[in-house]
Amino acid sequence: MGEEISNMQVILSNYVKTSVKESDMSLRTSKIQLKIPSGCDGAVLVKNLYLSIDPFILALMKNQELDLPSFMLDSPIYGFGVSKVLDSSHPNFKTGELVWGFTGWEEYSFIKDPD
Repeated sequence: MGEEISNMQVILSNYVKTSVKESDMSLRTSKIQLKIPSGCDGAVLVKNLYLSIDPFILALMKNQELDLPSFMLDSPIYGFGVSKVLDSSHPNFKTGELVWGFTGWEEYSFIKDPD
């Protein structure tokens, strides 16, 4: 198994009523392995380098109906990001590559189905 390290995450603590307040979010530290677990075919582990703050994020923080499900309380916020692949069991993603797509607002993301 790979090295286990701390993973800082931005968590939605409360649904936003009007404008975002600091108390609507919190920071949480979790642990993550820097290696894809055996048996997780097609998964990717990334280090997030850039996270986008798009207008749709506020709607998801307000629990409004969109084409995407609203954020869940006590879970990491997610959005578009640019990341570096640290480990991969997916044939289309190679270690060291830069990728973009949906990712958590966290230092590292384990993505089970990157398609």
